[in-house]
Amino acid sequence: MPSSLTVRAETFPIRGTFRISRGAKTEAHVVVAEVTDGGATGRGATGRGATGRGECVPYARYGETVAGVVAVLEAMAPAVAAGLTRADLQRLLPPGAARNALDCALWDLEAKRTGVPAWRLAGLASAPAPLATAFTLSVDTPAAMGAAARAAAHCPLLKLKLTGEGDLDRVAAVRENAPHARLMVDANEGWSLKQLDRYAPALAALGVELLEQPLPAGRDADLAGYQCPIPLGADESVHGLDSLGALIGRYQVANIKLDKTGGLTEALALKAACEAAGLRVMVGCMVATSLSMAPAHLLAQGAAFVDLDGPLLLARDRMPGLRYAGAIADPPTPALWG
Repeated sequence: MPSSLTVRAETFPIRGTFRISRGAKTEAHVVVAEVTDGGATGRGATGRGATGRGECVPYARYGETVAGVVAVLEAMAPAVAAGLTRADLQRLLPPGAARNALDCALWDLEAKRTGVPAWRLAGLASAPAPLATAFTLSVDTPAAMGAAARAAAHCPLLKLKLTGEGDLDRVAAVRENAPHARLMVDANEGWSLKQLDRYAPALAALGVELLEQPLPAGRDADLAGYQCPIPLGADESVHGLDSLGALIGRYQVANIKLDKTGGLTEALALKAACEAAGLRVMVGCMVATSLSMAPAHLLAQGAAFVDLDGPLLLARDRMPGLRYAGAIADPPTPALWG
């Protein structure tokens, strides 16, 4: 029997409201792709009916909608039935959320068909280890962010969403209420170059270790040769392998997200290319469930910064999910992915 593709949209409530410089949301909207193999066999295989799953988050910033991603994925059903491979997929779909869901589903399916875990299929030298993830604080008033920091002061690494004016007061309030936490900040393209000049020295004095995407992605050239007292991280400026060249000499860290690269296949290649080019790697996520985090957990092994707290921001996660002990995320079980 040929393989079959099932696509569905799902919604998960967020705990409270998640705010960044571009807006706020109270729900996470995800799309899940499931590929079921009608008759695969092999050593350790589960046999007929093995199913691989992948999840993505359509992102309006990149012109994506839930309906649009569902439509793109559903149009791939004939290719899946004909035996679509990950290599085929890289040629048929561009980087983005739709390709991510299907690529990760194919990784999961191969692991379940063969009985070989995804980390071995990816060529990792050893099984994934637990990871310490950042915990994200939404942008808010300084008082509210200080209170949130106090509640999360046990987390070793906090990521602060910023927006522009008043950001130094926000960071100072967080530092006061979480004096021992490591800090990184993310402006989500919300600053001007003048604000960067003004804020960066003060942020360095507050112990901030990473400043993510201060300028709009289209203004990357303004950072060429820029002497910043804090390492600069690219996020919205990083997509697939073809975006790497524009980062060199402008950023020191690249935030790789599966929804931007279009899946684990290109993300692994981009990670290797970044490291070869002298860029440190951060592995990040959208607000999503553990099914999105699971392949990213594999990618994040050895990364300089890990930001895979999406399920911690939800009111409920899918089951089974990743096991979090505070800010420590265990590797996924095969029942979840891989």
